[in-house]
Amino acid sequence: MNKKLKNIIAFTACVFLGSMFFHADAQTIYNLTPVPYQVIQKEGVYRFDGDPKVRYVAAPPGNMLSESYILKVDKRGVTIISFDQAGAFYANQTLMQLIEDNTIPYCEIHDYPRFPYRGVHFDVSRHFRSIDFLKKQIDAMAMFKMNRMHLHLTDAAGWRLQIDAYPKLTEFAAWRPQHTWKEWWAGNRHYALKGEPGAYGGYYTKDEIRDLVQYAHAHYIEVIPEIEMPGHSEEVLAAYPELTCSGKPYTQGEFCVGNDETFKFLETVLDEVMELFPSEYIHIGGDEANKEHWKKCPKCQLRMQDEGLKDVDELQSYMIKRIARYVESKGRKVIGWDEILDGGLAEGAAVMSWRGTEGGIEAMEMGHDVIMTPGRYCYLDHAQDAPFKEPESIGGYLPLDSVYVYEPVEPKMPKDKLHHMLGVQANLWTEHVVTDAHAEYMYWPRTIAIAETGWSQPHKKDLQDFRRRALLAIEDLRAKGYETFDMAAEYGERKLAQTGLDHKAKGCKVFYNRPIQEWYQAAGEATFTDGVIGGWTYSDNRWQGFLSDIDVTIDLGEVQLVNYVGGTFMQLIGPGVFMPSKVDILVSKDGENFTLVTTVWNDVPVTAADLLFKDFSTICDCKARYVRYHAYRSTMRGFLFLDEVVVN
Repeated sequence: MNKKLKNIIAFTACVFLGSMFFHADAQTIYNLTPVPYQVIQKEGVYRFDGDPKVRYVAAPPGNMLSESYILKVDKRGVTIISFDQAGAFYANQTLMQLIEDNTIPYCEIHDYPRFPYRGVHFDVSRHFRSIDFLKKQIDAMAMFKMNRMHLHLTDAAGWRLQIDAYPKLTEFAAWRPQHTWKEWWAGNRHYALKGEPGAYGGYYTKDEIRDLVQYAHAHYIEVIPEIEMPGHSEEVLAAYPELTCSGKPYTQGEFCVGNDETFKFLETVLDEVMELFPSEYIHIGGDEANKEHWKKCPKCQLRMQDEGLKDVDELQSYMIKRIARYVESKGRKVIGWDEILDGGLAEGAAVMSWRGTEGGIEAMEMGHDVIMTPGRYCYLDHAQDAPFKEPESIGGYLPLDSVYVYEPVEPKMPKDKLHHMLGVQANLWTEHVVTDAHAEYMYWPRTIAIAETGWSQPHKKDLQDFRRRALLAIEDLRAKGYETFDMAAEYGERKLAQTGLDHKAKGCKVFYNRPIQEWYQAAGEATFTDGVIGGWTYSDNRWQGFLSDIDVTIDLGEVQLVNYVGGTFMQLIGPGVFMPSKVDILVSKDGENFTLVTTVWNDVPVTAADLLFKDFSTICDCKARYVRYHAYRSTMRGFLFLDEVVVN
């Protein structure tokens, strides 16, 4: 710590001679995270014994934004000017980062948030977290000026909130026979009674929630509850099967929208939820609903007929709109995942865009508020380092750098609708995250990157400087007892993905004998010969994905000697990515008459759980202009992903 102070004084001595102020990105000196709007560095430091002298001044009305502040440090001490209490609170968070060895450098900081919503999502359904754990995360969130805690309280894996009107939600739907989600999911997915031997689960009492909400409020964090509907509700429907289309438990995960008792249940539950959570928004889920049951349900079909609904998408929209009107009648607003756009969006509803950003942009264009949380940048359940060294995750690769570079405001967004872009959120789904320590490891430091995106101006962001500051931030978190990812031991991206590859087929024309799958086009027809090697995840725009065989022919331009042909595939069985069953490699001089060089058979079991890579290649000695590479889709009928066809 003394070293840091010496560095500040040394910098002051060599730079500020003859100058009173230095307008610069002084956060590189002060290590402030997230980066403030403006830092004016001054010569000298304020020294104090005990606590520093801090004077709070209320800004005149209209002169400052909500959550903004001015922090001044001089020989008299610290002055904090703020429009509201939240601004003063965030000024104190900055002040804590400035203090070192009872000294604070003279400076003047003007700061305010870029977005009003800066959130973190907690999936407490798959694996239950204690109130103490959530409070601990609130402490860390506040350090980095985050202000929304999104609690995913209900899902198939367990109901986590006391509801007086429906006691079976916590006596039965909150418990399961297996401890881990994976064991439960692989079994019969049934539930257990509270107190049953071996039952795993838990729920929050109303007093616990009141305590949590109060604690969060003291840290200027709003707690937003999520009650899933119409899907992801298996636990509710096991406890109250009369709310299903069939009337039987364990038959579906979606409420029967044609049943008036469904709305009585949801409205009663939401009444108790809104009594506990004073948040502006109530999250109602709305994602991944399987609507097949509704197509066969007499009650749902009658509802569609009575309401003039043309399909089950509009039936879901009917439900969302009806619930939204009810919530709004209580003075609140609803927010849901971007699937609530299907069939038409309820007036006043906000959208949380996770399947990319398109849903959010569509909602903005319609005049709805939006929170951006695209899975490619904000889903922290992916591995943050080389998967072979990381704890279990859902798969994929989302390092700190990839989280940090996300820019929420895209050029294609309508300029006159940008006020509807409320902010960003970090999401952690916990199917594979069993322990509290594992959860913290996944959150930090990637959540800090999202915090800076939400607070700081985009021109202030700098990846290399952020990495330096993030290292210091996680040292501080670790000293406070947090389990964080070790940035100092980071392995990084797949080595070949960093360097690329030069070979005979690089830049050559590729003819596709099967169409490219629209979801994973990568670089289109240039993908297999661009010299760019895929990284740890199939979603990095380097791997090209197919739900069919991959069958391509490469034109080398002229007949030449071919000694090697090969390509690398990946397997990750969680999202359904498999090795090909075999690969045929063929060559031709004229592009019409092909000779089979070899067939390379797969020897990787389809049950192998880890992320695996395999080269399907051959060494040969032939002359050819055309090389055909035909990979046969796995018997598991999942995706094939290939990054490059290498010819040498």
